[in-house]
Amino acid sequence: MHYQVTTLGKPWYPSPLNRFVRDDQYVPERIIRGLEPLDEMLFELAGPRAKLFFDPKQTRAGIVTCGGLCPGLNNIIRSLFNELQHAYGVKEVLGFRGGYQGLDPKRGEEPLQLTPELVKDIHRHGGTVLGTSRGMVDTSVAVEYLLQLGVNILFTVGGDGTQRGAHELHRIARQRGQTLAVVGIPKTIDNDVALVARTFGFLTAVQEASFVLDRAHSEARSVKNGIALVKVMGRHAGFIAAGAAVASQDVNFCLIPEVPFRLENFLIALKRRIAERSHAVIVVAEGVGQEWLNDAGGDRDASGNAKLGDIGPFLRGNIEAYFKSEKIPIVMRYIDPSYFVRSGPANSEDSILCDLFARNAVHAAMAGKTGLVIGFLHDEFIHVPMELLVGCRKSIDPTGPVWLGVLAATGQPERF
Repeated sequence: MHYQVTTLGKPWYPSPLNRFVRDDQYVPERIIRGLEPLDEMLFELAGPRAKLFFDPKQTRAGIVTCGGLCPGLNNIIRSLFNELQHAYGVKEVLGFRGGYQGLDPKRGEEPLQLTPELVKDIHRHGGTVLGTSRGMVDTSVAVEYLLQLGVNILFTVGGDGTQRGAHELHRIARQRGQTLAVVGIPKTIDNDVALVARTFGFLTAVQEASFVLDRAHSEARSVKNGIALVKVMGRHAGFIAAGAAVASQDVNFCLIPEVPFRLENFLIALKRRIAERSHAVIVVAEGVGQEWLNDAGGDRDASGNAKLGDIGPFLRGNIEAYFKSEKIPIVMRYIDPSYFVRSGPANSEDSILCDLFARNAVHAAMAGKTGLVIGFLHDEFIHVPMELLVGCRKSIDPTGPVWLGVLAATGQPERF
């Protein structure tokens, strides 16, 4: 099935660039195939088009960053601005402040006029210079505000909730006949976006988390029966926990949402480890064991995500209680570096990825493509219709190479 994204109209203006991609070039969802009949998804290859829908001299673009922090947000803002201004000659780029609230003039602050001086060094810092928030505003109000400001292109940088909101903005604009290109850039530190091999900020998070695990290992092995428990981000998928465990090579137990386990069996395995080696390091993803926790009571945050119970203190309490019942003295260390991990600047590899995501988003928007998110498969950037991506998640296959690598690195049992 060929997935073609919506285009605002026939492109007329010659591009100022000199290398182009055609609309009839596609990237398959899978590159490893068997002999079964092909029934595969094919996605438009991202990249600059020879003809533009928007006249750069008459174009005004906007950028909004939403949801939780992630390394690389400022890189995305900077690269969007640079590509728009330096490559295409777009003179005005607005930064909407405070997430989607910035699209409602009654709730948000005035948008920032981005300049070379303003974006010059922002990539060296964590966070987002535009600010962020969770939750949507009235989409009709937002679309009307964009029309009043003369914004032709809106880049939405955020996760599932952000892109749901972007899809609604795209829908309302189309319904009204408004010429507005809405292009999403997927953001999640958890790396769980479907049709995106790696989200920006993920490798920085793995790097930072592995540093923490190295320190946790020092704490655990420096005392008799030392146990270090480290909680990392990962609501529905354990990519950070798995990646950091393999990078560190000092983790003994990695617990992720995709691999359920019985708590009593885990405690028995931990007891065996302490008896044999007198110390242990455990990394747990935040989404683990929600069936044991009632803290959140089914509540949801402003982005529509279910609020999680806190697995870290729960596990710590159960470990301490179990070893006390077994009359085995332990020294327990619990570390939650979540905000530390997500709030720093991007490393070199993520900085490069941010730049590529941003530039491909600009290419799509200038060609008049709308209602899409930039995907990343097989080292190629692609155009993914928003409705296809929203609500889909990627997760670790318990029989696949990522999890098998974790089992090899930790030596933990395949199942508890």
